[in-house]
Amino acid sequence: MKVNGVPYRTIWLAEDGWGVEIIDQTRLPFEFITVRLENVDDAAVAIKDMLVRGAPLIGATAAYGMALAMQADASDGNLKAAHDKLLATRPTAVNLRWALDEMVRLLEPLSENERSKAAYQRAAEICDEDVEICSAIGDNGHALIRDIHKKKGEGEAVNILTHCNAGWLATVDWGTALAPIYKAFDAGIPVHVWVDETRPRNQGASLTAWELGRHGVPLTVIADNAGGHLMQEGRVDMCIVGTDRTTAAGDVCNKIGTYLKALAADDNGVPFYVALPSPTVDWTIDDGREIPIEERSADEVTKIQGKTDSGDVVMVEIVPDGAKGGNPAFDVTPARLVTGLITERGVCAASKEGLKGLFPEKA
Repeated sequence: MKVNGVPYRTIWLAEDGWGVEIIDQTRLPFEFITVRLENVDDAAVAIKDMLVRGAPLIGATAAYGMALAMQADASDGNLKAAHDKLLATRPTAVNLRWALDEMVRLLEPLSENERSKAAYQRAAEICDEDVEICSAIGDNGHALIRDIHKKKGEGEAVNILTHCNAGWLATVDWGTALAPIYKAFDAGIPVHVWVDETRPRNQGASLTAWELGRHGVPLTVIADNAGGHLMQEGRVDMCIVGTDRTTAAGDVCNKIGTYLKALAADDNGVPFYVALPSPTVDWTIDDGREIPIEERSADEVTKIQGKTDSGDVVMVEIVPDGAKGGNPAFDVTPARLVTGLITERGVCAASKEGLKGLFPEKA
């Protein structure tokens, strides 16, 4: 995607061929800043402190973190230490574990002299694969939007509600939930996106609104609690969200508040789709209650970042002195509330049978 006319991915190899550069997403939407990662500790901090976020991008960053580790010390001990350090950064997004296991599987049999080159090559491949997967998700989801548009009529925009950020900023490029929207918009289908602000951290207001706006997609930022009302009024044609981990039976774990949107959609007959790349499926579990839910800092609830009239970007307290904040970062939407899963291989039912129909090799 482009920023000020310049094409960017969210992570890329530096010109020197070994450093890794990322967009610091904690500075958006007010500043566009890139950061250089030079070692595994830098990669771990980038993931843990959410300079990068979104399950696919977390996985890609972890892969490059392993490459940085091997560039510094390709011993067996450091291979394990780097794996363990990166795995501990974020417990919910399964792409993290997938990418790390993929790197260890590749690197373990190799000699120390071979590991660094192989690690950089595989990390680059993981990034390229993610772009291809997300583009395919976009194509498959675009078809759903096109069908709704045909039913509404030529002059009518398709109104889509999304929660959190599952755009190109959450992946290497294109995005998951937003990829179908970009594809539809680029194909000339009139779309309008209801962007949940997504407290805490405001990843909808800060990130989704920022990237959609720069692509020219019409949007309206709404308070998280407005979604159900808009559905009751018939002003939402479909919901598309992303996911950080989906079980083999179709339960979906995503940013806190997703479950409430699914309940409102179900009550109002609004299709509720989840867009995901296959590495986000955790084939080892069926029940969403088995997914570990990350509990993040209370500061994300009790404070908020914004820009003053003078242009200063500041963090302010929004609760009374002494008030405590609780911050579960994710919730689980049961498969029964999901209309369909949009994957790189097509759209399927949110069920064990649906997923295995598209991915029979996982059976």
